Order: sequence, then C-alpha cells, then structure tokens
Amino acid sequence: MKLAEAIESLKNRDFLFLWLGSLVLMSGMQMQMLIRGYLVYELERSGVLLGLVSAGTAIPMLGLSLFGGAFADRLNRKRIVQFGQVTASLIALAVFLLIETGYIKWFHLLAASILQGAVFALMMPARQALVPQFVGKNLLSNAFAINAAAMSATTLVAPTIAGVLYDVVGPGNVYLLISTMSLSAVILTVCIRHSGEIEASKINRRTNLAGKTPAVFTDIKAGIRYVLGQPLIQILMIMALASTLLVMPFRFLMPIFVVDIYHLGPESMGLLVSVMGGGSLFGSIYIAAHGNRNRGKLLLIGGFLSGVSLLLISAVPIYYFAALMMLPLGLGDAGRRTISMALIMESTDEEFRGRVMSIFMLNFGLMPLGVLPAGIASDIFGGQVTIGALAVGMILFIGCVWVLRPEVRGSQ
Repeated sequence: MKLAEAIESLKNRDFLFLWLGSLVLMSGMQMQMLIRGYLVYELERSGVLLGLVSAGTAIPMLGLSLFGGAFADRLNRKRIVQFGQVTASLIALAVFLLIETGYIKWFHLLAASILQGAVFALMMPARQALVPQFVGKNLLSNAFAINAAAMSATTLVAPTIAGVLYDVVGPGNVYLLISTMSLSAVILTVCIRHSGEIEASKINRRTNLAGKTPAVFTDIKAGIRYVLGQPLIQILMIMALASTLLVMPFRFLMPIFVVDIYHLGPESMGLLVSVMGGGSLFGSIYIAAHGNRNRGKLLLIGGFLSGVSLLLISAVPIYYFAALMMLPLGLGDAGRRTISMALIMESTDEEFRGRVMSIFMLNFGLMPLGVLPAGIASDIFGGQVTIGALAVGMILFIGCVWVLRPEVRGSQ
C-alpha cells in the first residue's frame, strides 16, 4: 500500500480544503456529543432525558434531509456548506453563553441537539455532492475513503480530548472551543476556488422543461422518481438501510454486554469503541489505496464480515474475544460507509446528486427503528440472543444480495 495512492484525492486543492473543514467541524461535533451527554446527566441525573437529548439530532434527519438534497441541486453548494458551518458555530456559542450565565437547562441542550440535526440534514447533501465536482468519478472511492478515515480518527481522538477539557476548563469553555472550530471550518471552506455551482446547462434544461424553476417539492419528487428508476442505486440504499437496522443497534446495546455479560466498567466500553474505530480507520485507508477494483465484492464482504463478527460476539461471552472481534467489525463498517457512497455517487447524474444523497441520509433518521426494537428484545430475550438474531439476519441478507443481485457483486 503506497501512501501516495492512499491520499491521491487530497492532491486536489479544493477537496483538500473541503476535507480539512470537515475534519475540524466533525471533531467539534464529536466533542459536543460527549460533553452534551455529561452535562445533561449532571443537570438532571435522568437516563430518559439523556436518551431524549442524544436522539434529538435524529429527529430533523427524517423531516429535512430531502429538502437539503433539493437545495443542494438548486443553490450554490459551497454557500450551503458555509451557511451550515456558521450556524453550527452560533449554536455552540449560544450554549456557551447559557452555561456561563447560569441559565442552562436540559431543554436548551435538547433544542441545540435538534437544531444541529437540522443543520446537518440541510448541509451534508451539498457537502457530499461537492466531492465528485472536485475530484471526478475516478477518485470518488479514494475521496470518500479519506473522508471515512477522518471520521474514524475524530471518533478515536476528539471525545477523549473533550473529556479531559471538561474536567480541566469546564463545559462552557469546551463549547466556546467547539464554536471556534466551526468558525475555522468556514475559513477553510472560503479557500475553495470552485464556485460550488452545478453545470449551468443542466439548470437551464430543467428550467426550460418546466417553464420555470421547479418548486422544492417538485424537485424532491423528481429525486425520488430518479432513484426508483435506478436499480443499482436502489439496492445500495437498501443495503445501507439493512446495516442501519441490523448492525448499528449493537453500538447502542454495547453497555448491556459490558455491564451484564462482561461485568466491567465504562473504561472497558471505551476500549471496545476505540478498537472498532481503529479497525474502521485501517479499513478506510486500505480502501483509499485499493482503487476502483472489485468494490462491489468488497462491499458485500464487509457486510458479511460485520454479521459474522456480531454473531461471534453474541456467542462467546468473553470480553477480550469481543475486543478482538471489534477489529473486523470496524473493517466491515468502513467498507459499507465508503464503498456504498462512492458507488451511489458514481451512478448518479450530476443534477441529482444532492437529492440522492439526501435520500441516503434518511438512514441516520431511521436508526431508532432498529435500536428501539432491539432494546425491547434485549429486555425480553437478553442482549446475546438479540444481537445474535440481528447478526444472522445480516448474514442472510448479504447472501441474498450476493446471489440475486449480480450487478452489486460485479461493480468495480
């Protein structure tokens, strides 16, 4: 694996600044997720309120993601990203002021959580649609893999830094730092030379066909019809949804394994998350250097690897064995997040990329549909049985896609 091949897309100046801006912004978001939870629990000592505030970001994903995609295909994508970064900075600044003045309440943090979910729902389709504009189709897998590697790195490092700073300087100053980081992301995005507009000829064609610029709801309907007419994009989105419903619940049920099965403390859970993040980071770097070869098979193998890893974790109630299995689980996670997004973007026409990505992002809003039933099942049948059943479901699903949808297996 050559380093030059792994970071090929970073040679593109505009993508480099977009990536650096995202790295800074997501580091702040990871820090905020941790200190928000600590602060809510310190204020109220309520697990219910902690769960409510933590789930707040998912609420706007279902309601606003499709609008974010329509805006990304109608407006200047770079400006949308910059607006989102500025808004994220202002939200963090508002929480800082509430903490410092002593007025902070749990519902302020819930409101901040919901607003940040709305910002991401409106901003991320535009950001993801900018990537192919900058690097072209040939480097899409490399670019998305580098994005995934950055995400994995922030997951590993940022929460730890936030936890230390929370004790040293207090939550208010951490929020001030997060606000400054979001503002820094705006400055980095300003350095992008590309205008952020999609091709004028395609905008004009859409305008002429309708007689006027289409309404937002018309754009959303057109995006949904477009996806329904693209079999490969459809199955890739269904695969992403299957991962959300069958694999992601384990992350939220992990405390059940750590406390009730392994009889260990929160630091042991932190190690599991770190090992999984390390596996995801390594997988992302490998995919970045791998190039556009046999990506469909790698995607399916990643899904199968996730299912097998979870099945073994559920079957063997030994902590260190679970820690070992977190490596392949992280590898599979990297494959799903990186390759599926690259294949979807490559298969999508330029004028629909924002809307297609917004439909893809609905998976994040649908996550509670997998977590809530899994949580109920774990109370009835236990965590091992529940995760084992989900793992079997994932393995069977991947097997069906391998056999019945050869276009996925044959994707390069």
